[in-house]
Amino acid sequence: MAEQPVWRLILSGYLSGAMNMALDDALLQAVANGRSLPVLRLYRWRPAALTLGYAQTLAAGIDLASCRAAGVDIVRRPTGGRAVLHDHEVTYAVIAPAGPPFERSIAGSYRVIAEILREALDRCGLAAELVAGQPRGELGRAICFTAPAQHELLIAGCKVAGSAQKRRGAAFLQHGSLPLTLDLSLLQRLMPGAPGEDAAARFEAVGWLQRFSARPLDRDLIEAALVASFADLLRVRLMASTPTAGELAEAEQLCAECYGNPAWTLRGPDRCGTESAGIGD
Repeated sequence: MAEQPVWRLILSGYLSGAMNMALDDALLQAVANGRSLPVLRLYRWRPAALTLGYAQTLAAGIDLASCRAAGVDIVRRPTGGRAVLHDHEVTYAVIAPAGPPFERSIAGSYRVIAEILREALDRCGLAAELVAGQPRGELGRAICFTAPAQHELLIAGCKVAGSAQKRRGAAFLQHGSLPLTLDLSLLQRLMPGAPGEDAAARFEAVGWLQRFSARPLDRDLIEAALVASFADLLRVRLMASTPTAGELAEAEQLCAECYGNPAWTLRGPDRCGTESAGIGD
């Protein structure tokens, strides 16, 4: 019997939003350059952060004053898509070559990971439906969890996972969030709708895991289910790991120059991995 491929499992715990994005970017570079095995990273956010898609503009309805008042960081992701509020959630990142056990296409690898996420939710007693959906671009004031895109997970018609992907060379990064709880009143303050827009209707399709669970859920339970599902469905062996000194140094540099630099975040991206392509929601 062939030996299972080995992946790195990095459990980062709580980091700032800027460092989380910088570390994902640095690990993508390491995998793309052949310096690292594939990676599954699980991480958390402190303080809470609102992430913008790589090409998203602040004109898309972000209220900077409300973010500052609430103590919520604003960070730009290396991936595309719409704004996401990260707080009480489980966040994953998959960094791997764009080939087996994934499909080579962006949409194909996105679907494979969605199947793994669905299996993890099933292990936690949550029956999510995988819907095909349609690709989409940046949509003005739209928020990630207000509508499904392609290969999305829904429970009772509500989106419960948001993911985005980018490519660099022959490698890809896909990261995404599974919110345990979600403060809709805070989200409305941070990303107010258009004048006269009905807030209740705007968030009607927004989902979070605890909303549909008959028992209390916590991050440890969801993270354990994700680890087991990735290992089983991809047929890989996950080896506990930490970022190397070189990866941390690169992440710290990216954090200083880009992800943790307010001028870069608010101005919009002009470097830090612009050679990538991807999808997001």
